[in-house]
Amino acid sequence: MPFSLHDRLAADSAYVGDFDLCQLRLAHADFGPWLILIPRKNDIHEVHHLSDEDQQQLWRESAAVSQCLEHGFHPDKLNIAAIGNLVPQLHVHHVARYQTDSVWPNPIWGHLNVGPRADDKQTALIQTLRTTLMPDGLHVNPA
Repeated sequence: MPFSLHDRLAADSAYVGDFDLCQLRLAHADFGPWLILIPRKNDIHEVHHLSDEDQQQLWRESAAVSQCLEHGFHPDKLNIAAIGNLVPQLHVHHVARYQTDSVWPNPIWGHLNVGPRADDKQTALIQTLRTTLMPDGLHVNPA
């Protein structure tokens, strides 16, 4: 069965590319950058539901995304979480946080009130992320 992305993840984010295991998406929220890794496996709700090999691959891909955010955007802190209270499909948030952001030091969940990033800024950010992460195995599948 082909990979199926939860409707809410699709609506709230834009496609950046694919690693060996995960699809990488950029949240539309004008915050962060806020990236989301989603293993391309159906009916997986928790990290421990993945095979041991896929768990290791998820953390390798998470490390690549984290390094991209740290080196490219210089946040004060990275918030990484697999909460999934509203979206049961396993997905791991990677959010660049700054002491100057609107909800610092609180977590963004339940505190954030921002609109979507402008389309031109979203497109430029996606291109920057693709260029930065391609050496780490990110590839872009045609729509």
